[in-house]
Amino acid sequence: MIYLCAFLIGGAICALAELIKNLFKLTTGHMTVMFVCLGTLLDFNHFYEKIIKIGGAGALLPICSFGHSLSHASFEKAQEVGFIGIFTGMYDKTSGGIAFTIFLAVILAILFKPKS
Repeated sequence: MIYLCAFLIGGAICALAELIKNLFKLTTGHMTVMFVCLGTLLDFNHFYEKIIKIGGAGALLPICSFGHSLSHASFEKAQEVGFIGIFTGMYDKTSGGIAFTIFLAVILAILFKPKS
């Protein structure tokens, strides 16, 4: 049952992205920013955590989960140390993913040449 829920939640997020992309003719960059912001907005009142409990990996893998992780860590750190925690807390949970992405981008840039 957990696989079915993950498939349905992940599929619904991806279907929503495709629908928005095709209807409004948005670029991949626009879509990425939109879904990171959507994940951040869904973190209010812990709504995205409820989606994660239902969908598991289907809700954790799309890009909106990155927005959820950024905002969730910021809010937690802000409650611990105050206002400065908003800016420092977002990297607690996401720094590994950000570092790996930068590392992989450098490796791929070295290995492949861009089209002229």
